[in-house]
Amino acid sequence: MGALIENFDLLWRAFVTTLWIAFAAGVLSFIWGVLLAAFRVSPVGPLRVFSSAYVNIIRNTPLTLLFLFMLNAIPQLLGLVVPLGIPMAILSMSLYTATFVCEAIRSGINSVGVGQAEAARAVGLTFVQTLTNVVLPQAFRSVIPPLINVYIAHIKNTSVAAGFATTELVAIANRLSNGNPGDVVGIFAGVGIAYLIMTLPLSIAAENLESKVAVAR
Repeated sequence: MGALIENFDLLWRAFVTTLWIAFAAGVLSFIWGVLLAAFRVSPVGPLRVFSSAYVNIIRNTPLTLLFLFMLNAIPQLLGLVVPLGIPMAILSMSLYTATFVCEAIRSGINSVGVGQAEAARAVGLTFVQTLTNVVLPQAFRSVIPPLINVYIAHIKNTSVAAGFATTELVAIANRLSNGNPGDVVGIFAGVGIAYLIMTLPLSIAAENLESKVAVAR
């Protein structure tokens, strides 16, 4: 554990970086995921096809491969260069996590009674008004626990960014373990505790919310 204490400033900066990537990509993935879910239940055919294809392709693609695609293919296809490090980590993780957010929200939308949407349309509400004012508020109540589980996995997935010039927790752990081979166990145990600090509160919140939802039903 001596290496961790001596390099606490590096570990702290990596912890903050990991938190920032998880938070920024979490917000962006939620916004994009909600839009994808809306597309999937939209009466507009091309939107449904696009959303379905996007979700099925990205969700079944390894996150590391998505990072590599952003690094190598996007510059050739679109002429856009995504900077290595935090920008690439945020963008790649946003695109990836949004697919799981979409599926969680879509399951919540499907759990809302059909009569709710039909009643909203009967009083003259448009599809967007029905979705935002009637369906989504009810859907969110049931999808909060699974969404929390999605974001627990999302936080752990930030470790992939270590391979793409991002100084987050796993990257620091690798650097410290290479320089302090006798302290490897302590270093990775400390990094594991740092991840627990981020994910354990979410796990407890998910369990509490699941029990409340079960009681409400």
